[in-house]
Amino acid sequence: QVQLVETGGGLVQAGGSLRLSCAASEPTFYRYPVAWFRQGSGKERDFVASISWSIAYTHYADSVKGRFTISRDNAKNTAYLQMNNLKPEDTAVYYCAAIHGSYLNTMKTQWDYWGQGTQVTVSS
Repeated sequence: QVQLVETGGGLVQAGGSLRLSCAASEPTFYRYPVAWFRQGSGKERDFVASISWSIAYTHYADSVKGRFTISRDNAKNTAYLQMNNLKPEDTAVYYCAAIHGSYLNTMKTQWDYWGQGTQVTVSS
């Protein structure tokens, strides 16, 4: 069982930046691809970005390409989401997740482990 804890959310003005962190409880964290999803108020939980266990590969939703960067430090059992040029439509609760499978899977139902989420609010 992998426990994930997200931190780094907050309130930021449009055009600003935030970096989210996802800390894992297990030293085997390096074996799992990791993703970030987000859920706006009254909306579905949507895929944002993912990274392979080897760090070599990443995948992004079109809405965040060029603005967000996913990374991980397996030595620290932590994944990150650097968010730049934030827009009001990026406002959501952001969740990290880990999977026994491919980092290319964008379906939330396929991801096995989830954090509790961290709120990101972007003001206009």
